[in-house]
Amino acid sequence: MTRQVVVTRPEREAPKWVAALSSHGWKPVALPLIAFGPPTRVDVLHAARADMPTFDAVMFVSAQAVQAFVADNFEEKVHPALFDIHQSAIKIELAGSPRFWAPGPGTAQVLSQAGVRPERIDQPAPDATQFDSEALWAQVKHQVRPGFRLLIVRGEVDGVSPAPSDGQGSGREWLADRCREAGAFVQMCAAYRRQWPVWTSAMQQAAHQAAVSGAVWLFSSSEGLGNLARLLPGQVWSGALALTTHGRIAQAAARLGFGEVKVCRPAVSDVLQTLNSWLAEADGHAAAVWQPPKMGGSS
Repeated sequence: MTRQVVVTRPEREAPKWVAALSSHGWKPVALPLIAFGPPTRVDVLHAARADMPTFDAVMFVSAQAVQAFVADNFEEKVHPALFDIHQSAIKIELAGSPRFWAPGPGTAQVLSQAGVRPERIDQPAPDATQFDSEALWAQVKHQVRPGFRLLIVRGEVDGVSPAPSDGQGSGREWLADRCREAGAFVQMCAAYRRQWPVWTSAMQQAAHQAAVSGAVWLFSSSEGLGNLARLLPGQVWSGALALTTHGRIAQAAARLGFGEVKVCRPAVSDVLQTLNSWLAEADGHAAAVWQPPKMGGSS
């Protein structure tokens, strides 16, 4: 097992991961598998921003959803009594503003950085085995009642709808169904569009090399795995390792043919711990298999 790690997160998120991995002795290379662009219906996004005070809760499916919802090239201020778009920040002003739901600590952190008060953010318990919609539901289900209004801010694919294969995608639909069953009204809003990543020839070459050299690929999206299969058609993945952040993503990696697949929580600390454990296992196996050469001598 090499110490090379392929970071497949979007371009905006990748530098944080590259820096963290480098500081712990790993050799990361950034190969984003998803890019982002504006949503097809910008008017719907405008309307959702203006209507946000009318909702009891707003769920952001990812950190990208928060960033896209509060920061773009719009010049006007939407409902300034509630929030002010300034330097990509959302400033919550009203005591009766919605609660903000986050499926994991990364999304919650971006909400906090955007100006949402911590006491208004709901997220999975710190010791949750997974950071996803199911873990979030355990924390927020007591809020939902008949007439409850929920806005889910998400992305779209190619101007259509979120891909059902995405690890968070099926989770958000599951949570929406639970809310509807409890009598809630659920509205979806696309704040961005997930797009095909553009790789340079150098990135293509790096990807081919990492596929056969025993590198670890970090995956946080089943959709990204699908893009990888299209970017490198016919590639054999049995010589590569996959570290995923959800069981559904792990299943997609196994279907693609990765030689070994593991699952861990998406926090940087958890990823580093799993990588170090994986390396120790590989080194231990190599030591057990290797036999020192016999010294020559007369019989």
